[in-house]
Amino acid sequence: MANFSKPSVPRFSVDVYQNEYLPEGGREVNAIVTVTSTGGGTLAGATAAPRPARPDAGAAVALMVDCSGSMDYPPTKMRNARDATAAAVDTLRDGVHFAVIGGTHVAKEVYPGGGRLAVADAGTREQAKQALRRLSAGGGTAIGTWLRLADRLLSSADVAIRHGILLTDGRNEHESPEDLKAALDACAGRFTCDARGVGTDWEVKEVTSIASALLGSADIVADPAGLAADFTRMMENAMGKEVADVALRVWTPVGTTIKFVKQVAPTVEELTGRRTEAGPRAGDYPTGSWGDESRDYHVCVEVPAAGLGQEMLAARVSLVVPQPDGSAQNLGAQGLVRAVWTDDMTASTSINPQVAHYTGQAELAQAIQEGLDLRKAGDIDGATAKLGRAVQLAGTSGNADTAKLLAKVVDVVDAATGTVRLKAKVAEADEMTLETRSTKTVRVKK
Repeated sequence: MANFSKPSVPRFSVDVYQNEYLPEGGREVNAIVTVTSTGGGTLAGATAAPRPARPDAGAAVALMVDCSGSMDYPPTKMRNARDATAAAVDTLRDGVHFAVIGGTHVAKEVYPGGGRLAVADAGTREQAKQALRRLSAGGGTAIGTWLRLADRLLSSADVAIRHGILLTDGRNEHESPEDLKAALDACAGRFTCDARGVGTDWEVKEVTSIASALLGSADIVADPAGLAADFTRMMENAMGKEVADVALRVWTPVGTTIKFVKQVAPTVEELTGRRTEAGPRAGDYPTGSWGDESRDYHVCVEVPAAGLGQEMLAARVSLVVPQPDGSAQNLGAQGLVRAVWTDDMTASTSINPQVAHYTGQAELAQAIQEGLDLRKAGDIDGATAKLGRAVQLAGTSGNADTAKLLAKVVDVVDAATGTVRLKAKVAEADEMTLETRSTKTVRVKK
């Protein structure tokens, strides 16, 4: 059991990696923006610290546990889910608001009930674990109702950090995809959420879409026996968050167009369509909650053509916390993206190593997803080509974890050329693990 004292507020820094040189007529500028927060949060796996003497009212957490009928097959699955949720409750910091939700075709308050949140201390943690022992499986699955109840409960607390942890073992069969999307749209920006699929009877794209929309992580726990360790890690990570609703603010000058903004480490996450306007020529891209961590973002802008020897500021990137009144708290870190036109061919054709690495990582994620979709559709040649390219990219970028997962789905003939054969038989858990973790990246060595 790991319990953490309340960390201090982190300090943010921004570093920009790019080749600012463009050839005559060149218009596309690419940059990798590394955002780092230090001095706050507690990294998972760190040494346990004593509980603080005074309560911490800075966070609220809702634990959503699938209690549908399928959780009884095998019976150990429900027991493992109860034990995992109990382990997560044990990891709550004193003073954190929390609730446990049982999810079927409806959402039920397991603890504390009455439309409210409990405040973590030795007594409420024990009461929550007692309530968990009474959980049983039965009913359908309507995840949107779980999320809406979590939103109502979390919003009742006057806290900075609102976080959900969601566990499901099946497909969302008792509400329409439109209902789930509406729930995600309603909850986006109100709390973050980590989602886990246990076993192999759930839908990867459903679980990853929940985590993506709510700026959390998604993963598979193929063996229910691994749930307690995974839930503990998730809660440790949630307890380390100290600044919520951080946005990457990108300002561009007149005539400049943003082609895309995406997170590229620790996972690939498209942010372009999530922009909200933030004044003249500026837009905010949501990044969720931060503790002690570092993430990388790829910013691509199109600038007006200029003559040789000219230079311009192509974009300015800063970190802000938007406020309800429309203002924003600036977190005091910014980076500049530049463009310089030159006739030096060596300078203008050199690809920045960070940009090249993450362009390959984004292509790797896409190749895996497309390859698995083609495999399911029976397009053997198309799947072989895409997954072969994925093997090649995983090798050249040093993504050893993804390479190992790919090797469970294809026989690798030559990794360097991407020559592979699809395996005749693939364990469902292996295929789902590859799909779920396809967007996980390795960081470039700077």
